[in-house]
Amino acid sequence: HQHHTKSKQTVAMNEAVLSLCCSLGVLLVVSLGYSCIKPNGGQCIKIHLVYFASAICLVAFLPTNIAKYVFTELTVSLVGAMYPVYRATRAVCTPDDDDDKEWLQYWMLGGVLFMITTWVDDVIKQNSVDTIWLGSLLFIFYWLYFPLTCGALVVYEKVTAPYLGPKLKPLQRQMNNFIIYLQQMLSNAFHLYLVWIIFMFLPAGLKRIVAIAIGTVYPTICSITAVATEEIEDDTYWLTYWSVYGCLFLIMDVSEDFLGRIPGFYTLIIFTTIYLMLPMFRGADKIFRKVLVPLAGLHELLVLRDAITIKKQMLKDLDPERAAVVQKSIAKFFDGSTSDSDPSALKEELMQGWGKIKLPKIKLPFGKAEDGSSDEPNEKTNLV
Repeated sequence: HQHHTKSKQTVAMNEAVLSLCCSLGVLLVVSLGYSCIKPNGGQCIKIHLVYFASAICLVAFLPTNIAKYVFTELTVSLVGAMYPVYRATRAVCTPDDDDDKEWLQYWMLGGVLFMITTWVDDVIKQNSVDTIWLGSLLFIFYWLYFPLTCGALVVYEKVTAPYLGPKLKPLQRQMNNFIIYLQQMLSNAFHLYLVWIIFMFLPAGLKRIVAIAIGTVYPTICSITAVATEEIEDDTYWLTYWSVYGCLFLIMDVSEDFLGRIPGFYTLIIFTTIYLMLPMFRGADKIFRKVLVPLAGLHELLVLRDAITIKKQMLKDLDPERAAVVQKSIAKFFDGSTSDSDPSALKEELMQGWGKIKLPKIKLPFGKAEDGSSDEPNEKTNLV
């Protein structure tokens, strides 16, 4: 009996190792394909047809003994969340603004797919059907950012920009007002305790749906409206959120089989999501800078991006002449090889130009005119 048990454990261990190797192999192919193939904007319909025809054939006709190791939840998580988290993190850190919009377009649809998986996984019970679903989901995720299809860009240009963007802007304003009202209501301890009690009595599956809905519905709407604008700041904000939330989703997906039945697990997920999402906390930006960026080895790129952002903001807010002076002072400060980098000396140099600045004349309501006469009211003032 002990020999039989050890044999089962050995087989299970071998299958787990084989499944892990297959998942990592798929991830390697995906990363090489994205890095080596030049994007074409997804304009060729034939490429889309060939891609989906190949995907259908692989999902439908790949032998079950192979498919069960390739089409797994781990593979889908690596291709649909882990690799996009890395690329989104890199996009936020790089000075280029176009890749921010590119990966924000991916996460808009990725959030919708995360919502779909919350109830499909509960409905599907058979292993064969589950393998087909995971295989289909894998190819859909990769279709969104595969350089020859650029599915996220195609969906944005054909659906999001012309139809969803204009209609979702009023909805976003309404949701912003609702969130402000909700913050004020939950600041009351009794209301917060009442909501928590109601949530605790929900089934585990419904708790999972609520947790993921909070993390995806509102951010998806905000991401759609952000991409539709020319400003890059809102794109960066929500791409930063999706990068961190993708990690949180992976942690929840992996650990909920062991911790999901513990009271407070999904409550912790919800509060963490709110901390990441709301601008009043800016939790996503803090975790992004202190955790994700160091892990990805992108700290220097992020410093360069911050410097470029500061320069753009300086040129936007200051007069061109003053902006040139400030830029010169900053350059001297960072040049540590000279004595000009002394902050006190730079401050004096910067303040010397203030005397040359002509401030606008402000006319007081009861001041003196240029001829010396006073504008103060007197007894002869006519009141109309």
